[in-house]
Amino acid sequence: MASAPSTTASSLAPPPFSSARGARLPSALRLPAPTQQPPAPGRFRAVPTAPGRSRLARARVRCGAAVKFIGQSEFEAEVLQSELPVLVDFVADWCGPCRLIAPVVDWAAEEYEGRLKIVKIDHDANPQLIEEYKVYGLPSLILFKDGKEVPGSRREGAITKAKFKEYVEPFLSTSTVA
Repeated sequence: MASAPSTTASSLAPPPFSSARGARLPSALRLPAPTQQPPAPGRFRAVPTAPGRSRLARARVRCGAAVKFIGQSEFEAEVLQSELPVLVDFVADWCGPCRLIAPVVDWAAEEYEGRLKIVKIDHDANPQLIEEYKVYGLPSLILFKDGKEVPGSRREGAITKAKFKEYVEPFLSTSTVA
């Protein structure tokens, strides 16, 4: 009598992976070889520019107004006594949305230079200001004019450049304060 082939788990398992030289993946699992040659040593690959933009325009570095961090001791002089409207950005190092909004705030400081002053206040280092202005979420933006908070100017959360413009422009064209 002939014996039936064994069907134990060990006989059904695929052979163990071997890293021996010459081992090749089945052709269906291999990736095609790259068709582009890497750049020669010392050469850089050109990055295409967006239509209508030169490489110089894209590479331009802005060195305009930097957003200043202030504390409790500077708040009155920098914000409440400022001749310009002041946008206060309450932030924290550990706050992800604060990091997302940082480039927009930096852009705005340059974009609105001479019309709007922007300062940042560290949430963790200034608990008295956080309590006084009832800052419950981060990042929080509050606009001050003539030493007072502008009614309806509070905004919490990350914001794009377009939304920032929609947010700030109406306040810059009016002179309403609380």
